[in-house]
Amino acid sequence: MASTVADLLCLADVERAAAAVLPADVRDFVAGGSGAETTLDANRAALDRVFLVPRVLRDVSECSTRAQLLGRPYRMPVALAPVAYQRLLHPEGELASARAAKAAGVPFTASTLSSVTLEQLTAIGGSVWFQLYWLREPGRSLDLVDRAADAGAEAVVLTVDVPWMGRRLRDVRNRFALPDRVRAAHLDGRPSAAHRAPSGAGSALAAHTGAAFSPALTWSAVAQVRERTRLPLALKGVLAPEDAVRAVECGVDAVVVSNHGGRQLDGAVPSADALPAVVAAVADRCEVLLDSGVRTGTDVLRALALGASGVLIGRPPLWGLALAGERGVRHVLDLLAAEFKDALGLAGCTDVSTATHLRTMRATP
Repeated sequence: MASTVADLLCLADVERAAAAVLPADVRDFVAGGSGAETTLDANRAALDRVFLVPRVLRDVSECSTRAQLLGRPYRMPVALAPVAYQRLLHPEGELASARAAKAAGVPFTASTLSSVTLEQLTAIGGSVWFQLYWLREPGRSLDLVDRAADAGAEAVVLTVDVPWMGRRLRDVRNRFALPDRVRAAHLDGRPSAAHRAPSGAGSALAAHTGAAFSPALTWSAVAQVRERTRLPLALKGVLAPEDAVRAVECGVDAVVVSNHGGRQLDGAVPSADALPAVVAAVADRCEVLLDSGVRTGTDVLRALALGASGVLIGRPPLWGLALAGERGVRHVLDLLAAEFKDALGLAGCTDVSTATHLRTMRATP
């Protein structure tokens, strides 16, 4: 293993180093997918099948990675995806990740299941989006939307692919439960079913979310959130073009093409494969973002070339967080920024808008 975080030269290096120091059950909680992890593996394979056709003889002495997401400017077209319970990985949890995102000039997305309150995160002064799970009591969900606006969040991201948690076999085998020190700060903040190891085979987190999340999530919820807030609204978990069109009709500002990092329906289409059809269906009527499997700056460029406005990145910042807190997350984002600028220039692109005109070719699986 590299002697210092700075010696880690790519996001895969950071993951390997973090996996070597984390408790096995926490490592599996972060790394694992649902079922046989077919979609988890396919996400990466789908991105690797996308080959870029670079342009040459272009002056790239000035090459800008700056981009706009949900109406605001950032240093690169990347946001930190919402990930629950980050204090599992480091005592500062989401606070460290949010500070690193601010330093990198990108947005941090706070989860409904964050182990740090939204108010603490927005107080850091960076750009914070709030991710919403639709709860069994709709009024509580809408109260969280109000709370996000009052706290200074800059967008609401409604996750629409979790009527309940997918069957994540690593967590089931580990009988995974939260330690008492890690709690859902936006819910009641007290120990819950998520903290009690199940009596039989199972995951305490799955039991907790099954009790908290509403399986009756429908387009009505989207309409209620849209009516409740003037903040930009994104729907995360869209794979079908028909759903993307319906989202536009509901007045959303963005859809996130995502299969939840392979953690929900095992066998769902890889996000990168679903992206072009969604982009075509919305026809510039809203932004389209991509998540699930992004691991390199070249992946960011691939997403742009396939029509996305930007990407959300989930697991890699967590590996950095586990290794070195804020410094580790910042290193992950610095690596990604350096790789993206390198890929952008080598593809003959002077800026992010130029990248959207790159041609791609798909390798045969």
